[in-house]
Amino acid sequence: MTTGPTGVIAEHIAAVNAFDTDAIVATFAEDAYVNDNHREFAGRAAIRRWVERELVADKVTIDVREVAGHHGDTIVRGAYDGAYDKTNLPDELILSNYFSVRDGKIVSLVVVRNRPAEY
Repeated sequence: MTTGPTGVIAEHIAAVNAFDTDAIVATFAEDAYVNDNHREFAGRAAIRRWVERELVADKVTIDVREVAGHHGDTIVRGAYDGAYDKTNLPDELILSNYFSVRDGKIVSLVVVRNRPAEY
């Protein structure tokens, strides 16, 4: 576990928190994919639409709580806030972001709201 994200992942989170569409999209490889809320966005054009509509328009911010490496990938857990619909969400929404990075660009990002295991 590290104290904070580094490299392109740090750039990505800083760009999200700055509501900077171009800077966010620039962190992704051309053929990257994002899976968010059980929906997949493939390629930079689709990712740009997702960023514009669901991150920047909703003023989403990520407060990093934990960073862990796992076999070359990076897991970032963060508290999300913004102007999105918070109906039926907890007061503090913690999402896990599973990043795969190759050649200095994000090639995949999976965003998941995990629940503690029941056993």
